[in-house]
Amino acid sequence: MDLILLCIFLPLVNVAWGQYGDYYYGPYNYGDNDEWVNVYRQGFNFQCPHGQVIVAVRSVFSKKEGSDRLWNYACMPAAQSLGEPTECWWEEINRAGTEWYQTCSNNGLVAGFQSQYFPSVLDREWQFYCCRYSRRCPYSCWLTTEYPGHYGEDMDMMMYTYDHYIRGATTTFSAVDR
Repeated sequence: MDLILLCIFLPLVNVAWGQYGDYYYGPYNYGDNDEWVNVYRQGFNFQCPHGQVIVAVRSVFSKKEGSDRLWNYACMPAAQSLGEPTECWWEEINRAGTEWYQTCSNNGLVAGFQSQYFPSVLDREWQFYCCRYSRRCPYSCWLTTEYPGHYGEDMDMMMYTYDHYIRGATTTFSAVDR
């Protein structure tokens, strides 16, 4: 009887595990821990390969390095349910030394970042690389407020499920803290 139950349930477990793999991804591979897309006080341009979007962001802060951050990103293919990318573009620049809030226009998803450091204000300007897909992305979006909670905290944010995407970001700027 136990052998019969095992023969019945083993294929079901295999199917369930296969479906689980479609919706959950474990820790992302950023590459070697010492690999960053920038060095302190320098600009960078990072773009995911075509058809992929940003799914993880990692950053460490250093006050002695001009109150700047090192950045690293991970990409994954967008869900098949979104279809193929139909167009990609660079959004407007978010200027250094100001607070800003931006989401990708035209229902786009973030697929890259470009940033330049400005020593005069000890801050960065940002530009998002966005891609729109042939099928519409759901609009049930919210702004996470936990990454990072304070300007000097390190950050490691990951999208753990396959139906969550980064559509934008916001920042604060303090002339006191820089």
